[in-house]
Amino acid sequence: MGPVGLPSRGTPFRATSEEITMTTKIKLPRRRIAWVIAAVLGLGLPGLARADAVTDWNATAGSVAPRFGGPQQQSRAMAIVQIAIHDALNAINPRYESYAVVPAASASASPDAAVAAAARGVLLGLLDTVPDSQLKTDAIATVNNAYNAALATIPDGTAKSQGIAAGMNAADAILTLRASDGSATPHLPYTDSPGPGVYQPTPNPEFPAVITPSFAGWAHVTPFALHSASQFRVEPGEIFDLASESYTREYNEVKQVGDALVRGGAPDSEESDIARFWPGGGSNWNLTTRLIVAGRGLDLWQHARLFALLNIAEADGHIANQDSKYTYKFWRPVTAIRWADDGNPHTTSDPGWRPFLVTPPYPDYPCALPTATGTSAEVLRRFFGTDDIAFDRTFNAGAVPLPPPLASLPVKTISRHFDSLSEAASESANARVFAGIHFRSGCKAGVRLGKQVGRFVIQHSLKPLK
Repeated sequence: MGPVGLPSRGTPFRATSEEITMTTKIKLPRRRIAWVIAAVLGLGLPGLARADAVTDWNATAGSVAPRFGGPQQQSRAMAIVQIAIHDALNAINPRYESYAVVPAASASASPDAAVAAAARGVLLGLLDTVPDSQLKTDAIATVNNAYNAALATIPDGTAKSQGIAAGMNAADAILTLRASDGSATPHLPYTDSPGPGVYQPTPNPEFPAVITPSFAGWAHVTPFALHSASQFRVEPGEIFDLASESYTREYNEVKQVGDALVRGGAPDSEESDIARFWPGGGSNWNLTTRLIVAGRGLDLWQHARLFALLNIAEADGHIANQDSKYTYKFWRPVTAIRWADDGNPHTTSDPGWRPFLVTPPYPDYPCALPTATGTSAEVLRRFFGTDDIAFDRTFNAGAVPLPPPLASLPVKTISRHFDSLSEAASESANARVFAGIHFRSGCKAGVRLGKQVGRFVIQHSLKPLK
């Protein structure tokens, strides 16, 4: 049986970005048939601007998700939205296991009305807990405008009313289920004393401005599908031994390729572009998945299941990631490289060294962005039965402050091509090393963790009914 409640065994900084264009090609191993799809965000292309109610509401939810906080909080919100949509549709026509217990709806209920009501109910319910601001007001308006536009296309009558009721029931069910999941306390005091290998607050981008350690409490959020946050806790890294060959190699690698002066001095190099691309929009797997499914012929129920699985996996990936991060509390490159003497004669310190990008507010090992990428890639890989999903993405990556004598880098349009999901996951790991904010081992561990979480979610959640 799929989950009908919380698992019984479980207990930001943001880079601004704008997607410009994207294309994809999916190769099926046997028939070698390819679909080529393109979408332009904001402008749209004929036939792709409005794929269906599920993908439309995924886009709307993604546009307001930053109001919920950092990547961890956004992933939770997206999972709740997509679960409600999935459950609302399966209340009308039960084709897959529901996540929550939702009353059965009439088979004649409008699916599009159900999707709209489910998404709106969740988003407004979650926004209700966000402190008041103009951004919150704008987000509420965005949701209500999308809802009114969606309902305006559905003829008034019993089917519409029944669909709205089904969506509201699904939203209420998942909101109630997640009301006390631990997410209200995302941060905990960090008091570990400085020492070799020990994570400490990092510069933002330079002291005295500081990045405060955050999201230690996220390790205690109840997962959506995993039995516990520690179910796939990563093994200790070889780099934890500061005298080891592994640590020496990775220390000197990130010190060289992730140096703000090196990357800033070569702003158009592939390494600099990769570092900026991933936090600048490449890690938005909801958007990438909307691209991948466009033109594939999947119906509402299939889309709803895929996006629910994708976001459950990413949400659980973030929970598992913070569990491992705050278990090991391994220091970031900027702390390591500035440390006067780590006891290793082959790791020369540099008190003025600065990473290319600002360091995220939590320990190094394992890396969060590759974890999220690993979960999404694995769900897509198993859903479509192939790793050979090629796509192109183009984003406006945000400006990058640099230390003197270099001037800050302006916003830049960056395009990347991937021949497969595995290639994308591997590049996401490279990106964090080129950014100067992670040792390589932590990035690889993140991809492996994400793959384990993604596999578990798709094997145990929202399975087809027989």
